[in-house]
Amino acid sequence: MTEGQARDEIHWTVTATPAPECRQLDGRVEVDALVVGGGLTGCRTALGLAEAGTSVALVDGARIGWGASGRSGGQANPIWRQTPDELIEKLGRNHGERLVRTTLTAAQDLFADIARFGIDCDAVQSGWLQAAHSRKARDRMRLLGRAWAAAGMEIEELEGDALRRASGSSAYGFALRHAAGGHVQPLSLTRGYARAAITRGVQAFENAPISRLERVNGKWHAHAPGGVIVAENVVLATNAYSKGLWPDLHKTYYGLFSIAIVTRPLSETEQQEILPGKVTISDSRLAIYFARYDRDGRLIFGCVGSGERVGQLGGFQRLKRGLRTVFPQIAGIAIERKWAGRIAVTPEMMPHMHEPAPGVLAGLGYSGRGIVMTSVMGRALAARLLGTPPGDLPFPALPIRPIPFHGLVSRLIPLAAPAMTLRDRLDTLTDGL
Repeated sequence: MTEGQARDEIHWTVTATPAPECRQLDGRVEVDALVVGGGLTGCRTALGLAEAGTSVALVDGARIGWGASGRSGGQANPIWRQTPDELIEKLGRNHGERLVRTTLTAAQDLFADIARFGIDCDAVQSGWLQAAHSRKARDRMRLLGRAWAAAGMEIEELEGDALRRASGSSAYGFALRHAAGGHVQPLSLTRGYARAAITRGVQAFENAPISRLERVNGKWHAHAPGGVIVAENVVLATNAYSKGLWPDLHKTYYGLFSIAIVTRPLSETEQQEILPGKVTISDSRLAIYFARYDRDGRLIFGCVGSGERVGQLGGFQRLKRGLRTVFPQIAGIAIERKWAGRIAVTPEMMPHMHEPAPGVLAGLGYSGRGIVMTSVMGRALAARLLGTPPGDLPFPALPIRPIPFHGLVSRLIPLAAPAMTLRDRLDTLTDGL
């Protein structure tokens, strides 16, 4: 199908559960805590605070789940790109060991959350295949898998025919199968968290972009069209849309783009061959390929893009080429929709937690691990506001340090996807499995 025939439409908005009932800001609102950003991080944080009896206002500049949380691939990928020892070396023993322990149960905790709050989000925990596209990637992935398996994660190495049977793809020679992985309808998950928070007393406001945040008489005043919200504490959970919210916060990450297509529903025979059992897959490319099913048997396939338009700098062609590479048996399948989303990627490929001022917290930069790790971050942010000492959290509170030459690098971001794709091709040609 040509690019013009595939509709520019976020697939998740078509299949999501109904949006929660939110309010329009009108006048002055006073609460204990203000959460800015109605994505997964913000909604999970607000829910955690509300469960503890805190009065909360949840505010989004557009709609609940409008940003990355409603545009992602929805894959629940349960481990980091670093080994446990590397995390401990990077974060220090205290935070590193806490993060390792948290990571070992993070996916299970997410699916337990979904069950506990009764969230209808097409949740499937059928495993995640993490596939290597080159020998170097295979060697690194084997080291990573064995390190996390030694720490207690259920991980299986797959090669050859076993991998082809598990994935339906001959594009890879080695992969890790993570039993705890799975997938969700990400917009429905976000709305489900918001709905549970509202049920517990959270005041949720949409179309209320915060234009100014200032400290007045010991409290934070957040100004938006229609009114002001006064709070003791503020959580900034706007991820890749943080520009202008707090000085230099947006300079701590790179704003990259994820693009995706969704196919027509696959037949039962096709589904038995491709990603059987509804396992998810993603690979080790810099311009990563990922795939999963939705509830109706449509295949979602994605990679790294160059902008908010899927076709920018050949993005749609990269998607079709990637689909042909990974699943050549459906290379000519009809494409129903295509969409893009902005993601925040930190230099460390790890999320950042910040506490830039008394009563202000921020959590962002999930770097492709957002479905599981936003829930971890949301619980951590809520715990911190409820009095948990910083040393007892899985993430350290980092100072806000702008990335050197951030402005220049950001202007070059559209070229990143083609450059990474070229590097991936060279890797495959010179170091293929």
